[in-house]
Amino acid sequence: MTVSLSFEKDLTDLGFRHIAGVDEAGRGPLAGPVVAAAVIFPAGTFLPEVDDSKRLSAEKREVLYQKIIKGALAFGVGEVDVEAIDRVNIGQASLQAMRKAVEALSVTPDLLLIDGNIPIPGMTIKQLTVIGGDAQSFSIASASILAKVTRDRIMEAYEVLYPGYGFSQNKGYGTRSHREALKRLGPCEIHRRSFSLFGP
Repeated sequence: MTVSLSFEKDLTDLGFRHIAGVDEAGRGPLAGPVVAAAVIFPAGTFLPEVDDSKRLSAEKREVLYQKIIKGALAFGVGEVDVEAIDRVNIGQASLQAMRKAVEALSVTPDLLLIDGNIPIPGMTIKQLTVIGGDAQSFSIASASILAKVTRDRIMEAYEVLYPGYGFSQNKGYGTRSHREALKRLGPCEIHRRSFSLFGP
């Protein structure tokens, strides 16, 4: 799959003007928040280097982050912390982060293009879910980059507060070295207690 403007062009032809791509980062890690982003571009805007954040290097994501926020009509970011993740589960926390990101937009969208297959509960804005949207839709892929870069920066800051877990490298994901650190040090305040921290 390649990222294109086909979703946005089709929806613009139907009369939608402010289409917001929405995606999250951080569903799978053992530690840290889940972060979502929403981004609206002027009609016809396209950055050919934008791709699913998972298919880009950290350096490339940083470069594109700047290009995206410069070219966007509006963007918003939402974060849900570990306590909420453990309280409501990661699926609900991800949707909460997406809602916060949409609510942070300075321009009200008339359509949300959401990565995945679950719409955001309680929104009055029309929504279209797209499975694998971050690998197809330019707006969703752009949101995935904003969310990933924001979350990575948060985890790098946590490296200073909670040394020894390698957060600047693993970003909270369950790498072998992270799991070894967990067994050695035990969980810290930003580890998700509802996750299996000491699994394989």
